[in-house]
Amino acid sequence: MAVLNPAGYETVKVRFENEICFLQLHRPEAGNTISTRLVEECADVVRFAEEHAKVLVLEGLPEVFCWGADFEEIAAGDGDGGNEGSPATALYDLWLSLAFGSFVSVAHVRGKVNAGGLGFVAACDIVLCADTVMFSLSELLFGLMPACVLPFLIRKVGLAKANFITLTTQPFTAEQAVSWQLVDASADNSDNLLRRHILRLRYLPKTGVTRYKKYLRNLDDILLPSRDKAVAANREVFSDEENLRKIERYVNTGQFPWEGE
Repeated sequence: MAVLNPAGYETVKVRFENEICFLQLHRPEAGNTISTRLVEECADVVRFAEEHAKVLVLEGLPEVFCWGADFEEIAAGDGDGGNEGSPATALYDLWLSLAFGSFVSVAHVRGKVNAGGLGFVAACDIVLCADTVMFSLSELLFGLMPACVLPFLIRKVGLAKANFITLTTQPFTAEQAVSWQLVDASADNSDNLLRRHILRLRYLPKTGVTRYKKYLRNLDDILLPSRDKAVAANREVFSDEENLRKIERYVNTGQFPWEGE
């Protein structure tokens, strides 16, 4: 099997064990937020996994799985312009690859999840988490909306519950996430939970997984049709000067939009 060289990666860590790829989001200095570089490096690993893995395990840090968009990058003017090849397009396509790639994608969540981090979770075939994990979708507090996240979240939990999560912006527990079918299973020791699932998944043949995931893609009636709409909606909210001002103020002062000027 070809070998992936992770030496050049700055935002992810990757290792292979037989035909299982472990991809870890690794930006501890930035709260494990989503940068353009992180999306590019994840996409590179996923492309390799298409050929060489039958299971891809996506992990974050023990304290935070992923906290959404990198507001510092956006405030610096490196955010999404919304054109083809833009960060939003690349991110949506990365999530499509997790949903329909020729491997079983497993999100192993040990730390908190917010905003775009929920997109990574909802894109995966199987989601396992620790009992202590908290999830949230905070975009609307900044006048934004989870445009790219929503199609993947709706596929998991349904339109009504996705709407509730978006509008309330309230954190919810692992227990609630299981009840709402965002998460498939949680446990006090999520490492053991992951290990048990991998013991079974490793028996699946690569050809069978590839054929099944191709069929699943052909059945899709939400993720693919929503792609252009999601990217356009993302462009709209991130080109709004008021929204960008709120983000820049938060980055510079730590104050939320509803707090005093």
